[in-house]
Amino acid sequence: MTPPPAPKGAAPAPRRPIPGGSSRISADKGSLGSTIRGLWPYLWPSDRADLRRRILWATVLLFIAKLVTVGVPFTFKWVTDALVPPGPNGPPTSIPIEALVAAPIALVLIYGLARTLMALLTQWRDALFATVSMHAVRRLAFEVFEHMHQLSLRFHLERKTGGLTRVLERGRNGIETIVRMVMLTGFPTVVEFALILGVLVYQFDWRYAAVTVAMIAAYMWYTTKATEWRIAIRRTMNESDTDANTKAVDSLLNYETVKYFGSEEREAARYDKSMERYERASVKAYVSLAILNAGQATIFTIGLTVCMAMVVSGIREGRHTVGDLVMINAMLIQLYQPLNFMGMVYREIKQAVADIEQLFEILSREPEIADKPGAPQLAVSSGAVRFLNVQFAYVPERPILRGVSFEVPAGKTVAIVGPSGAGKSTISRLLFRFYEPQSGRILIDGQDIADVNQKSLRAAIGMVPQDTVLFNDTIGYNVRYGRWEASEEDVYKAAALAQIDGFIRSLPEGYDTSVGERGLKLSGGEKQRVAIARTILKAPPILVLDEATSALDSFTEKDIQDALERISRGRTTLVIAHRLSTVINADEIIVLDKGVIAERGSHTELLDRDGLYAALWNRQREADEARETLERTRAAEGLVEKAPV
Repeated sequence: MTPPPAPKGAAPAPRRPIPGGSSRISADKGSLGSTIRGLWPYLWPSDRADLRRRILWATVLLFIAKLVTVGVPFTFKWVTDALVPPGPNGPPTSIPIEALVAAPIALVLIYGLARTLMALLTQWRDALFATVSMHAVRRLAFEVFEHMHQLSLRFHLERKTGGLTRVLERGRNGIETIVRMVMLTGFPTVVEFALILGVLVYQFDWRYAAVTVAMIAAYMWYTTKATEWRIAIRRTMNESDTDANTKAVDSLLNYETVKYFGSEEREAARYDKSMERYERASVKAYVSLAILNAGQATIFTIGLTVCMAMVVSGIREGRHTVGDLVMINAMLIQLYQPLNFMGMVYREIKQAVADIEQLFEILSREPEIADKPGAPQLAVSSGAVRFLNVQFAYVPERPILRGVSFEVPAGKTVAIVGPSGAGKSTISRLLFRFYEPQSGRILIDGQDIADVNQKSLRAAIGMVPQDTVLFNDTIGYNVRYGRWEASEEDVYKAAALAQIDGFIRSLPEGYDTSVGERGLKLSGGEKQRVAIARTILKAPPILVLDEATSALDSFTEKDIQDALERISRGRTTLVIAHRLSTVINADEIIVLDKGVIAERGSHTELLDRDGLYAALWNRQREADEARETLERTRAAEGLVEKAPV
């Protein structure tokens, strides 16, 4: 099998300005106005004239459809009056009785055609607007996803992945709901209200319109109050849902740990406890919906009954026909659907706003690390790295680095070693500018990394991390992640240098083999080799190896170390190591202890000083010798079989 070609469109596309960026979206809780203002640039995109034409044409269809809609009840009246002709002293009609009696079937056909035309126009409008609404959802979802990647590492370390993805999913669905409800239901309903009120005043009198307006006002007041009550219930339900989803994702990601400690029942109990809260909140949500629907039906029925009673009185007085009774009933029943939609529109919009509150909060959150306006690209000539009196703390109460200064000369290798918690990995995070130091400067070829573009900075640095996490895709995809435009031959060479090409080719699907969630289908050493291969493929001028051989056994560590030394030649390399045997050939070794540089020098010089480095070295040698003795003994006894990682 050959590695897959670079996926079309997989490489990050150049960023295009998106109308209505996150600055347009407020995080005000329950603020429908701010939500609509934030969404408007997406619904009326300045860079898409075709979408704006669709909106205008959909609006024309809307008004035509609503005119046809309010005309349908008139066909009921005409058919009824045609079938129930008045007596000698009967009530007047708006159309000659002779004509109506002669053509009742034709009038029924007109009624059928009117309803068909109404449906066709409405569906045509919805189909036209679908492109607009889904384009808005897509562009806003893109901006949210992109913004999440722009937020700081601190933000993502403090968030739970399951909860964050749930917020994104519900927020995206909520945005789609708002767009659909406001533009496809809310605005058309307001137009229909206005037309029906006009017909009531024209065909009957102002009292009918007054009763209808009073009914609508009471209906909307009740809907508003009941919906506000339901929003609090919905918010509790969402929180319980998020908590349950977070626990499920966290537990499944740690599947092996759960098995190690036999904690299946405890994990299931934790999940069920969250689902129990979700169950209670869901029951309350359904009960409150039943109360809302019952109240709405009661208010509408009262208004309908009053209007029909007024028509019956008018028939007795000779002012109306039986057709008028049928017409007022049909018109108000026809009004009930958009009126019920109006209640649903408000209810769904309020619930959608509740769903996207957290999403808007994320959008309104500024990245902790941001490029300065007009920040230039990093210009790497030789790749020399310098730390000048860098002080850093994740929290003020616990300083990590206390005035650290050192230099990694161009093309040289400098190793950072020391006890756990000394601040070794923090140095790599500061170099990648995941965090900003509280004081001090970090320079690359004399350029302060705080002043340059972050993308260009990270493009110049390659990282082989301690904890390798792979994408749930193929091996080829993960290797090619280092450089999308790389040729297949380059991918092969990178894998070969990482000592994994042979293993990949031995697999039935070769480079097309799926690595599973977080790469769990591969061993720790195999994942580490894939990480090394993609960094080799990136071919950066500066290389950071953060415990790059930590997942490798003693039989393969030497081979990998040789490969790392080969790719390090000619590159500025910073090695962060726990195993001191991997850094003995470094040009300089810096020993960190409690955030300060305790010792520095070559491997031989540091051993001669008999200080902290020598103590760490002796302790590790004793442990390594004991492990090697045990491995040789077990191998000799045939208890284990040596196998490649």
